[in-house]
Amino acid sequence: MHMAETKPAAGAAPRVVKCPSCGAGVEWIPENRHRPFCSARCKGNDLGAWATEKYRVAATEEPHPEDQSE
Repeated sequence: MHMAETKPAAGAAPRVVKCPSCGAGVEWIPENRHRPFCSARCKGNDLGAWATEKYRVAATEEPHPEDQSE
């Protein structure tokens, strides 16, 4: 699913967000193919952090029902 792009009003400055990896300002425009990251390097660093489990999503273990097979 791809979210629709919204265009800023004529003459309006583009939204600037912080790169989640390095904190640099990033213009949120369709031409920035790395957004929300500032570069391919920061995008790759973030992917690597997920791959090495530096980042984790908290979850609770669901209880497993006892084996009911006969």
